[in-house]
Amino acid sequence: MSEARVQAAQAVESHVRAYFEGHLVEAVAYDPGEARRAVLPDLRVLVAGPGPRSDTWAYVTAGCWAATAEDGHGLEFVMTAHVRDQRFIDLMAMIAYYHCGGHRLDLEHSMPIGEPWVPGSTCDHLLISLPYLHGPALEHCPLPGGHARILWTLPVTSTEIAFRRHHGHEALERLFDAAHIIPTDPFRPSVI
Repeated sequence: MSEARVQAAQAVESHVRAYFEGHLVEAVAYDPGEARRAVLPDLRVLVAGPGPRSDTWAYVTAGCWAATAEDGHGLEFVMTAHVRDQRFIDLMAMIAYYHCGGHRLDLEHSMPIGEPWVPGSTCDHLLISLPYLHGPALEHCPLPGGHARILWTLPVTSTEIAFRRHHGHEALERLFDAAHIIPTDPFRPSVI
């Protein structure tokens, strides 16, 4: 692991731990397997339990920035869920590999999961959005020689993605607001 990677990983972890002060935060090393290790050699998923900031679980990647940063700037991702489950750690690794493996996710992008978010859910895509549940204090992570932006991966349905493609990201977010969705509810109905 290069010194820059070590410093970046430490800075992301420190930032997440500071943001979730008062929560139990666990750093889970994730080995994506031999074929993918070259793309994500140092991936960790930080798991923050419920606490004073939120009664939900947060899963944050640490390692995307080091694999894809340009001019000191890059992305990490956060997912918020109703429980602690290995499934969400695996999904964060999938997001990281998708992003670092050449697809380069960014704000207002989406990606298919290929199956329900959890069994029985109609959410089978992830929408990359601002981390509304956590705000700019989590989103903006200073790093030595740059910064990471931590974006939210919101589980959505394929019909919501189709609507966004035709009407735009903001139109979809307005529907989410009007429906008062609970973004951590895997069984929420589609807003379309």
